[in-house]
Formats: sequence, structure tokens, C-alpha cells
Amino acid sequence: MRQVGCAVFKEKDVFGFKLLQPANRPTGQPKTHMIRGHGGNIYEIARTLACSPRDILDMSSNVSPLGMPPGLKVMLGKRWEEIVSLPEVDSRHLRACFAASLGLEEDQILAGNGTTEFIYTIPLALRVKKALIVGPTYSDYADACRAFGIEPLFCLALEQNNFKTIPDEIESRIAGVDTVFICNPNNPTGQLIPAESLKSMLFTHPDVRFIVDESYLPFIPNWETESLTGVGADNVVVLRSFSKIFGIPGLRLGFLVAPSEIIKAFEPFKQPWNVNRLAQVAGTFLISQESFAQEVAGSVLHERDAFIGHLKGLDSLCAFPSHVHFILFKLEENLRAPELFSLMAEHRILIRDCSNFHGLSDRFFRIALKTPTANKACASMLRALLSG
Repeated sequence: MRQVGCAVFKEKDVFGFKLLQPANRPTGQPKTHMIRGHGGNIYEIARTLACSPRDILDMSSNVSPLGMPPGLKVMLGKRWEEIVSLPEVDSRHLRACFAASLGLEEDQILAGNGTTEFIYTIPLALRVKKALIVGPTYSDYADACRAFGIEPLFCLALEQNNFKTIPDEIESRIAGVDTVFICNPNNPTGQLIPAESLKSMLFTHPDVRFIVDESYLPFIPNWETESLTGVGADNVVVLRSFSKIFGIPGLRLGFLVAPSEIIKAFEPFKQPWNVNRLAQVAGTFLISQESFAQEVAGSVLHERDAFIGHLKGLDSLCAFPSHVHFILFKLEENLRAPELFSLMAEHRILIRDCSNFHGLSDRFFRIALKTPTANKACASMLRALLSG
């Protein structure tokens, strides 16, 4: 038995994970929130719990549940000595390979230190004056705007519609706006706006720039039919992440796809060697790993339904429909997401408290699916904490 705050726990092996099992349901005030802004902060949690990051089951980071593609680690091991030289200054070879995979030209592609680099450059490079953000969504779009003195407007999907975005609602708020940020599929709701609806908006509003973040699109089977890369519109910027689908967030690799005239607007703000050498060689390797991406998308379909099944009958929890590998939940009773976050963290399970998403309250949290074993362990702990 172990005392944690006012609650008593006993250690238990849950589906192969050494977790702390509550002897009874803990009560009391939530602890200080241990994470702000983003999921996946296992290093801070590990320091707090005085354990190794490897001991933490991270269900907050929405990357591939299958980890890295086979062969990537071996390939990087063979080429690690290349870090003794500077990387290619503008990632030209990587950009050329990625462009060829999309049937585009090299001057339509930028490679970056994750998509975050581009998100924070967009307001400056594109001289954004009035932005509309389709939400509730990833906070970095708003943070990037505010970093340059732009207070964005929001078009928020509603809970009663399962957070499904209505294209007509976006268009009703677009007057006077020069830039629209859309995460598609959206984080954290998992909702998808059909490509045909987005294309209609692009061509109906040619004077408005649309920033479409497709970081999570490859988690959907046959995702290419929903992508806006190569759509032929002059007013669209597409963001693509390799960090998510290929499970390499620590390497930091993303792409920006846009007409060459928009690409030129970014040139004055590009920093040399913004993509490290290992990320460059990894990216070239990963471009050929489409079959792995398809395997990830297939596994998501099964595990998403299975995870919801593990929680069946919990009246205190509401799960919202999702097209991807993460699921948004709402706590229906007195427990709040920051408190649940702290309780789960005490058991070395990390979830994503969604309190800081504009348009969501402190009752919402997100789970990103992992392996079947990890998913069962997480669901078991959620049920233990929320039952009774």
C-alpha cells in the first residue's frame, strides 16, 4: 500500500505496466497542473514522480501508435556520423524527394523544424492582419498570431453537434478576414471537414488565404483523397507533419506546401540549417514508407472502437466521435480534467487535459491511442478512477 496525498493506493501489474491502483476512489482538491500548452511532456512528469520517462505510459502525445517504421533506426545508425558536417542548408534533396512524391515542383515545398516553425512564421511572412481560427483547436495558431500583435477571431464548433465543423459557419464569419487557420482532421476533436467543402471555400474566397494543417490526415485510410496538396488554388497553404504519422516528434520534421509565389514570401524569414542532418536523412527514407502509414491507419480503426468498448457503461464519461487515433472525452460528473490528469499522472499514465483549448471547459480531456496493451491499461485505470 502507498499513501499519495489523502488517497491510498496499492501497486498492481496492469496489462504488463507497473501502475498504482486506487484502493478506493481518491477525493479532495486537484493538485497543481503539471503540464501546460502541449501533451507529451514525459520528462517533466518523470522528474515530478522521480521515475524514468520509460516508466510513464504517455497517452497524451498524439503520434503513431505503432511507433517508428521498421528500418528507420537501423538506417539512422548507419548514418549518424553525418552529424559531423553541417546539414544541407536548405534541405534541397529532401524537398525534391517530397515534391516528387506529391507530383509537385521543388519550389512549392519548404522543409522545417516541425510544422511549428511554419505556424509561427506565417503571421510575419504572409503579413496577416485579421485571422479566423476554426476551433476548438490547437493553441499554437492563436499563440502565433498574438506573438505578432494579432488578436484572432474564432469559429467554434459546438458540443451539441459533436464538435463537427459546419463549412457555412466558417463562411459566415469570413468577411474582412485575410487568413483562416483550419486543422483537418482537427486536434483535439478528431473531426474532418470533407475536402470538397474546403475546395469550395478556397475558390469562393480567392482573396483569403487558407492555412490547412493536415498533420493528422495520414491516420485516415485513403487520406490522399482528402488532401489539399496539389489542389491548384493560389490561396492555400498546407502543413504536413512527419512527426505524427511516423512517430518521430523528437526529430522535428514538417513540410509546408504552397504555390511558389507564397513560398517566396517565406524566403526572407527562413533560417539556414533549420532541419538537422538526421531529420533530413530520416525524411528521405520516410517518404517511401507509405505502406507503414496505411498500416497505422488500419490499426486505428480497430483500436478506436476497442478502446471505447473498454469504457462502455461509464455514465460519468462521454466520448465524442473521431476520425483519427485520438479521442476527446467529457467528464459528466464533479471530477474535472486537471484533477483527473493529476490522478492519472500519479499512476504514471499521462493524458491530455484540454482545459487550455479555447472553446472547451475543464471537463474535457483527450486520449491518444497506443498499442492494445497500453490502451487496455489506460482504460482500466480510467474505469477504476471514475467508477464508484
